[in-house]
Amino acid sequence: MTITLAIDTSTSRTSVGIIKDGALIWKGFRDGATAHGRALPALVQEAIIGRQVDEVVVGMGPGPFTGLRIGIAFARSFALACNIPVRGICSLDAIAAQVNEKDFIVTVDARRKEVYWARYRDGIRVGQPAVSFPADVGIESVPIFSDLYPDLLAMAALSGNITEPIYLRHPDAVATVDR
Repeated sequence: MTITLAIDTSTSRTSVGIIKDGALIWKGFRDGATAHGRALPALVQEAIIGRQVDEVVVGMGPGPFTGLRIGIAFARSFALACNIPVRGICSLDAIAAQVNEKDFIVTVDARRKEVYWARYRDGIRVGQPAVSFPADVGIESVPIFSDLYPDLLAMAALSGNITEPIYLRHPDAVATVDR
């Protein structure tokens, strides 16, 4: 009997779930691209009441820098404090798990009028995630799925071995010496 805490902050939604032996027994979310820092601790506190968590799974992106850092740092800190393992998952893969198409593309808002995206065939990602303008993503006759959020059950089911956040842009901040 394994209890998994699933966390994703790679989109404008902060998502938290508790998965027990492959079943989602608790789920909560808060919408707001800048609300991850406030929402995540409150959601986790509510989720773990009366539960002993055995592992943490966290969405590693791609996603905006601050949102990813909040989710990943929280997941790693929680796991360290509880002396339990933490696994990183590509958030786009957890979205793609909801789609029942042979060949498709998943996109999420990357801000700056861009999207993070990846193509999938038979449920398997083809290539690496990318960031592009929406007009540059379309491939003739390949459906595009947007406005979906990572599936928490899929996150727990995926084999998680990603150890670094998936950042697809250079940081906005520039050291004074480099200006």
